[in-house]
Amino acid sequence: MQWAFNIVAVLTLLSAAAALSLRNLVHCALCLAGALGGLAVLFLQLNAQFVGLAQILVYVGAVAILVVFAILLTRGADFSKQPALSPSWVVGAGVAVLVLGSLVAAIRTMTATGVLPSAPPLVAVRDIGARLMAEYVLPLEVVGLLLTVALIGGVVIALQEKRR
Repeated sequence: MQWAFNIVAVLTLLSAAAALSLRNLVHCALCLAGALGGLAVLFLQLNAQFVGLAQILVYVGAVAILVVFAILLTRGADFSKQPALSPSWVVGAGVAVLVLGSLVAAIRTMTATGVLPSAPPLVAVRDIGARLMAEYVLPLEVVGLLLTVALIGGVVIALQEKRR
């Protein structure tokens, strides 16, 4: 099972790297969705079902799709003609190298404790779902309604901007 984890981890890292390096914004957003989906699979492989499913629902199912919609609705300029390297890219790469160096230094100073067994979850996903559908059904429906109204409002505003 370790090989499956490693394959998913490599695919997730490749998808994240593609999201950072591609020139087309739509392709970047789709690679971001792939990276978030890979992260959800890693959570599921680590027996964190609630976190993995929440990752799929919230980030892959909502945030990534919202990013794609925002790009498609607000795209006015062609970003593919911008230079690949800019001064801000160099500063960002420098900060990334510093963060990586500090993480490597912190990991090297840690003592190995061996592999610990995964702890059983304190609350099952079924219990969370039962409480959401029993005690918290009204707030859940209100949030869903607000998100639907916000999406419809965004589409109306985007259509009015295109008509001008």
